[in-house]
Formats: sequence, structure tokens, C-alpha cells
Amino acid sequence: MPKSQLDTPSLNANEWHVQELLLMHEIMRLVGRSLAPELVFREMLHLMSELLGLNRGRIVLADEGAEGQTGGQETRTSSIRHAYGLTREEIDRGRYAWGEGFTGCVLATGQPVLVQDIDQEPQFLFRAVARNQLPPETVAFLALPLVVNNVPVGVLACHRIRSRQRHLNDDLAVLRVLATLAGQLLQLQQLVAEQTRGLQDHNTMLAQTLDAKTARYGLVGSSPALLRALAELEQVSQASVSVLLLGESGTGKELFARAVHLASGRRDQPFIKVNCAAIPESLFESELFGHERGAFTGANSARPGWFEQADGGTIFLDEIGELPLALQSKLLRTLQEGTLVRLGGRRELKVNVRLVAATHRDLSADVQIGRFRQDLFYRLNVIPIRLPSLRERREDIPALTLHFLNRANQTHQRNVNLSAGALQMLTRHDWPGNIRELGNLIERLVLLADKTVVTEAALQRFVQQAPLDTSLPPSSDPLATVPGLREPPLVRDYSSATSHSALALQAALEAHGGNQSRAAQSLGLTMRQYGYRLRKAGLR
Repeated sequence: MPKSQLDTPSLNANEWHVQELLLMHEIMRLVGRSLAPELVFREMLHLMSELLGLNRGRIVLADEGAEGQTGGQETRTSSIRHAYGLTREEIDRGRYAWGEGFTGCVLATGQPVLVQDIDQEPQFLFRAVARNQLPPETVAFLALPLVVNNVPVGVLACHRIRSRQRHLNDDLAVLRVLATLAGQLLQLQQLVAEQTRGLQDHNTMLAQTLDAKTARYGLVGSSPALLRALAELEQVSQASVSVLLLGESGTGKELFARAVHLASGRRDQPFIKVNCAAIPESLFESELFGHERGAFTGANSARPGWFEQADGGTIFLDEIGELPLALQSKLLRTLQEGTLVRLGGRRELKVNVRLVAATHRDLSADVQIGRFRQDLFYRLNVIPIRLPSLRERREDIPALTLHFLNRANQTHQRNVNLSAGALQMLTRHDWPGNIRELGNLIERLVLLADKTVVTEAALQRFVQQAPLDTSLPPSSDPLATVPGLREPPLVRDYSSATSHSALALQAALEAHGGNQSRAAQSLGLTMRQYGYRLRKAGLR
């Protein structure tokens, strides 16, 4: 409908209502095609003028980085970003400080402004459009705030001829709807920009992690604490002396032990890992040193022990503080003389094995109470390396989180990411279970999250529900090796599953949707072991 017709008083209330509906229909049709604010705002201002006679519409937005000090007071500025019916020069003049003129007042207070007659208001600036460029009739000015996250970030404003048979309140009602829509589009644009920056940060973080020195050993992170431990490790890697890894549970001792192996000249030989806390005391000697046929009931054939199988390579004894006192002397003899005797045998066998041991216990205190042999302690403590807790390497938490996210998303065919706030929340957490606890949390998050991007508020629920039994390993090593890392030709894991609480068993089952096979795998158990523990805990 031509604008000249709108300037006449011939339209009745129903006809005005039709014009309003047409405006809303056209704008929503455009929003359905594109959520780009620039396209929607331009057409919105055009339709406001052509259909409702709301002329010289403009959208004023806060200038980015426009905060500073002027005369000791903070100043914020804004400028016209979108307009219809204004020349380029008029748009360029449309700059306003917070609180300056009616536009600045709307920005400062977040309240709409309705000026009945601009000629009667001294505060009206006539900055963008000079008075002589406006109609000689009485001109009204309407300005409404654009709000994002409850904060005014812009203004939707226009001129209107006052003498028309249409209530100003009707125009104000339409503008309120349009301002709300414009604010939502700006908020959506901000959210997309934040998510894009988050993905870019994740990609940068991943590239930096893969390029770091630690990536050669499958370690993730570049914190000073981690690099110090790695430097100590590399200094002794070529020697044949025993290495003792100290630190809290879940700090990645197994991966450090593997790093000792890979950094040494034994890298192409076997790497055997043994969990001393998971072996029944009656089986220790047979498992470590092997047995001959007939050595005990059921020994129908001879079997080499772990030390023989590690010959030429490295053996990793995790939780060595759990080794029975009776076996400690035999282990000491093997380390000192390089020989062993199988259970039930008489012949000494030569072995060339490097020992890497680990414990979270205070072995010196165990020596004092007679729980650990002093001579064995001295033999092991030649090269002690303390592994930092996750609390001591918080700067590595984002890289570790991304590593676990990528692995869990690939394993479970999901696409879960964390917002910047959620990532900061993980960085602030104390992580008593260290890297293992973080890996468990991320895997549980990927499985149970109901949205693609997990916010800080959504993450809080998972952190609060984290099981107290942080000894649960995730579906693979706490710091799994990065893709492409070469493994030695023979890597055997003879460790048995440790006991798990009923809570841990139930949590694993729920996390994997009742799938016992996956639940068992996530706990490092066989199906038979997991089923036995379920029955024993009364959960079957």
C-alpha cells in the first residue's frame, strides 16, 4: 500500500490491524529463511515505514570495546548500525553516549521513551536528522530497548507524524514485539559466536596438545609440573636402574611407566604391567616367578612368570606396597642378581628386566612399622619420581577434558561439547581422584547429557553425582595414548580386577544403559568377574 494512503485518516481500526498482521507475517517469513540479524533488521525497518508509517527507523547498538575513562568517568558509546530512510551522512552522525539524549537514556535505563512532540523537548538532540529535514507537522519519536540476557544492548527507534487517526499506543505495542524479536536475534547471534569461539579454542588446544613434547609418550598436557616429571623420567630412561613412581591414585602412573619403557633402548621388547593390589597372596609367587609342573595342585604344566615374559624389556609393578613381605626378599634377589627360581623348581634362570614400580603409599613409613623391607625400599628408591596430582596441573585440565571428550564421543558416537563456563568449572574442581576421576566424569557426561553443549549449570549435576569410589578406571587407561603412537610389539596386561563397591558396580551399569558387557569393560573386569561381583553385592 502506498505511503501516501497511509498518511490519510481513511484507514479504520480493522484496516490498521490488517497492516500489522501483514508486517508480522513478512518479518516471520524472513526469519524462517534466515536468522542473520542484518537481513531481518533491514526488512523490518522497511516494513515499519511502508505499512505503518513509522519512518526513519534505526537500530542503535553498543560499540564493541567502547568502554574507557574520560575525565575519571566511564563512558560507553553506541551508533546507528541499521536504518531505513536515513542518508549515509545521517547514519554516520548517529552516535550516542550512555545517557545522552533520549537514545542514550534508553540504553542507560532499559526503559522505552515516547516523545509526543520533539520540538517541545530540549533533550532531543536532532543529531542524526536535522529538524529542517523532517515534516513541518508535529513529529513524535519512539525508542525501545533491545535486551540481551537482561542487559540493554541497543535501541529500536523511529519518527512518526503525530496527527494521524491511529493511537500512539498501538504503534508502541507493535514496536515492543519487534524490539523483543530483535533482542532474541542478537542473543542467538551472540550464542553462536560464543560456541564458534569455543570450538576454535578446542581445535587450537588439540593442535597444541598433539604438538607438545609430551605427545610422544601419549601424555596430554604441558604444565610445568608435568614437564618436570617428564624431564626427570627422560634423564634416567637409558639407565637400567629401577624407577619408583610416587603420587596419588589416578595420576597416570601406568602411562609414565610406559613412557620410561618407550624412552629406553628396550622400547622394542615386552612391556608387562602387573597390579599387585589385585593378586591373591597365595598366587603371588607363581604369578611373578612362574611355576614348574606339579608345583601345586592344578599345575599340570610349567608356566613362565611375569619376570620371564618381560625378559629383555620392562616390568611395571603397580601398587608395589601391597607385595607380601615373604615375596619381597625373593624380588630383591631377582633385582640384585638378575636370576629367579620358579615355584617348585631348582634351576636358576637368568632374566634381564628393568623394573618400574609405583605406589601411592608412604613406603618409608611402611618400613618403620615392618610392613616393607628396608633393603628393598632402598633398592627401589634409587630414582624416585613424584607424579603431580591434577590439582597441581590445572592448566592441563582443558586439554585433558578435550582428549576425553573426543575419545568418548568417538566410542559412543555422540557429539557432546562443553561451554566455556563448564570448562572453567572443571578447572576449578579439586579432583581428589585425579585424571581417572576426570575421565570417568567425561565419559558419564557424554553418555547421559541431553544437549549437545553442556553448560555450567548442567555440568553441576554430574559433578555432584560423581561416585566416591574414584578408583574406577574409564574404558581405557586414564591417559590413553594418542592416535598413531607406536606400541611395543608385545604388550601384555596380566593385572586382575580390583574390588569395586556396590555403588561403583551400579553406577557403571546405569552409565551403560544396563549393558553388562560394557559396564564390565569400563571397570576393567571380565563379564564373569563383573557378574560375580553383582551377585555378591546382591544387585543381580
